[in-house]
Amino acid sequence: MRFTYYGHSCFAVQIKGKNILFDPFITPNALAAAIDISKIQADYIFLSHGHEDHIADCISIATKTGAKVVCNFEIHTWLNNQGITNTHPMNTGGKWIFDFGTVKCVVAQHSGGLPDGSYGGNPMGFVFTTEEGNFYYSGDTALTLDMQLVPLHAPMNFAVLPVGDNFTMGIDDAIQAARFIQCSKIIGVHYDTFGYIKIDHTTAKRAFAEQEMKLHLLAVGETLDI
Repeated sequence: MRFTYYGHSCFAVQIKGKNILFDPFITPNALAAAIDISKIQADYIFLSHGHEDHIADCISIATKTGAKVVCNFEIHTWLNNQGITNTHPMNTGGKWIFDFGTVKCVVAQHSGGLPDGSYGGNPMGFVFTTEEGNFYYSGDTALTLDMQLVPLHAPMNFAVLPVGDNFTMGIDDAIQAARFIQCSKIIGVHYDTFGYIKIDHTTAKRAFAEQEMKLHLLAVGETLDI
């Protein structure tokens, strides 16, 4: 499985020949200025929630690529009204078998308005189980006891967790989340983009290493084979 980081909480994974993009926020992100979204391929776009910093480039990329957008029902309706009709609505607790594997929607404790101020429904995390490996993307969230349910679905090969604090979990809570999900390989997201969420990379990686865990903090545009 190949993982590519596009900054903030935007990343892509390749599974069974499918390009799956998450939470596209690229063009408004100064740290991702070198990324040309016209070159991003996507068969699917998964949205954890409707905040601008997770959905800003969704309409543009979905229009260009024809990607199917997977999101909660409220965002699905909002996108349909914007002309994006290739959508698949889901909600917390539900799962669906896609052509690349199975996705289970799980709890994320956060808020979820849309860019125009309309109601964005409940945020979600996603548990992916595939022939090429399993992973958990928490979306923006606080630490929750519900994370203990994640390994009941399948053992996780890696997890994607926010580590920037202030709006989401910080380093300490992300370490506890890793314990809850029984996963020692973590890819950090939702950090450094804004002043409120800047982190010390060395300190963060050391904190994970002291718990015999590995924290990856990828450069924007970096690709990792997992």
